Amino acid sequence: MRKKIREKLSVQIAKKPGSVVLGAILLFNILFLLFASVVISSLSMDGTEKMNFFEAAFSTITMILDAGCIQFVIADIGRAGVAVSAFCLIVILVGMISFTGAVIGYLTNYISQYIENASAGTRKLQLSDHFVILNWNTRASEIVNDLLYCAGRQIVVVLTESGKQEIEREVEDRLQDTIEKENQQLRDQLKDLPFFRRARRFRRERLKNNVVLIVREGDVFSAKELQSISLKHAKTVIILGKDEKSALGKTAETLRAQNSRGNPLTVKTLMQVSDIVSATSSDDHQRIVVEITDRWTEQLVERIIANKQIEGKCNIVPVKVNLILGQLLSQFSLMPELNLAYRELFSNKGATFYSVPLSELTDEVDFISGYLRSHSRAIPLTATDIGGKPFAFFSAGGEADIQAESSLPDTGFTVDLNHDYHIEDKTVIIIGHNSRCEDIMNGFLSFCSEWHYDDRNHKILQVVVIDDREYLEKVDYYRQYP
Repeated sequence: MRKKIREKLSVQIAKKPGSVVLGAILLFNILFLLFASVVISSLSMDGTEKMNFFEAAFSTITMILDAGCIQFVIADIGRAGVAVSAFCLIVILVGMISFTGAVIGYLTNYISQYIENASAGTRKLQLSDHFVILNWNTRASEIVNDLLYCAGRQIVVVLTESGKQEIEREVEDRLQDTIEKENQQLRDQLKDLPFFRRARRFRRERLKNNVVLIVREGDVFSAKELQSISLKHAKTVIILGKDEKSALGKTAETLRAQNSRGNPLTVKTLMQVSDIVSATSSDDHQRIVVEITDRWTEQLVERIIANKQIEGKCNIVPVKVNLILGQLLSQFSLMPELNLAYRELFSNKGATFYSVPLSELTDEVDFISGYLRSHSRAIPLTATDIGGKPFAFFSAGGEADIQAESSLPDTGFTVDLNHDYHIEDKTVIIIGHNSRCEDIMNGFLSFCSEWHYDDRNHKILQVVVIDDREYLEKVDYYRQYP
C-alpha cells in the first residue's frame, strides 16, 4: 500500500508538480488550523472558558490574518502565562508563513505563469470565422494587408515554427503603411470640400485597422497545436510553402531537380489540416487554400483533393503561384496597361472577382447576353464547368451587386467586333532567369496562339534572352520555342 502511494505521488510530482505543491500547502494549513483550534479551545483562560471549537477556529484564522486579533484569545496579555503567549505567537508566525505567505506566493506565481503562457501562445483560442495561416513566407504579409479592405473585424491567426516578433513587426509596418497611403489619397480627393464636410467624410470613409493578428510559434504538424487555434471553426485555412532559394547560377537541370522533389512540408501540412477540417465536429463550408510552386506538389495535392475533399464540409483550393506569376509577367510585358486593372481586381479594394454556382451550365454567350439584359451593376465574365459543377464568374464592387437587377437604358446603340484588328509586333527582353522562366514562356506562347499567327515569316512576338553564358549553354527552357 505504501509503495503504491509512493509511486502515485511520484507520478503526480513528475506530471503536475504545481498541483502537488498546492495540495501540500492546503493540507498542512488545514491540519495546522485544526491543531491550533483544538489547543486554543482547550485552554481555560479568562474570556475563553466557554469558547467552543468553531469559535476557536475563527479566532485562530483572524489571529493569523491580523496579529492584533490575539485579544480574542488572550484578553489580558499581562495575566496570561508565558506558554500560552508563546503558543499564540507561534500560531501567528507559522500561519503567516504557511497560509498567507505560501498561498499568496503560489497564486502570484500562478498568475505570472498564466500571463507568460498567454503571451507565449500556449493557451487554446476560442475563435470562429477567422483566418488561419500556416507557415510564413515573403507573400504572407500581403495576404493580411489585403484584409484591410474587407468589412468588419478580421481575425488572423498565424502558426509558424519561429519568428513571432519579426512577423508581428513586418505585418504592423505593412498595415500602417497601407493605412497612411490610403488615407492620404482620401485627403487629396476631399481637399476642395468645405472644412466641416471634408472632416465628416474623412471620418466616415477613412481606412481603419480592422485586422487582429495573433502569431503562435509551434509545430504545424501537431494536431494539438492546430486544435489550440480553433482550426475546426476557421473560415479559411491558408497553407503557405517555403520561399524558394535564389536560382542565380543554377542550371535548368538543377531547377527541375528541385521541382521534382517538390515541397513535402506543404503536402504533410495539407494532410493534417484536411483530416481536422473534414471531421464531423468541424464547421461546414471551410476552405483550405494551399500554395503550390512545383508540379510534384501539384500532383500530390490533386490526389489529396480526390480522397479528402468533402462537398459542403472541406473545400481544398490549390493555387499555382509560379504559373499565375509567370502568366502575369508575360501579360504585363505585352500589355502594361493590364497592371492597372489587375491592381484593383486582385484586391478586396474596389471591384473584385466573384464566383456564383449555377443550377445548370448554359452557353457562355447566351449567359452573358441574358444577364446583361436585366443586370447592369456587375460584369459577367464567363460561365464554365469546374469539377463537374457549373459556375459563373463576375467582376463587381460587392456580392450584392451581382444579384441587383437594374437594366441598362435602351439607347439603340450597337457594337460590332473588328475581326481584322491587328496587334502590333512585340519585342520582349528577358534579363536573367529563375524558376518561372518556363511559365513566362508558356504565357507568351498562349498569346501567340490566341492571335493565330502561324506564318513563320511574320513573328508577332520576339523574345530576347540576356543571361550568363554558362547558363545559356546548359539551359533548355527556350529550345522548344521557335
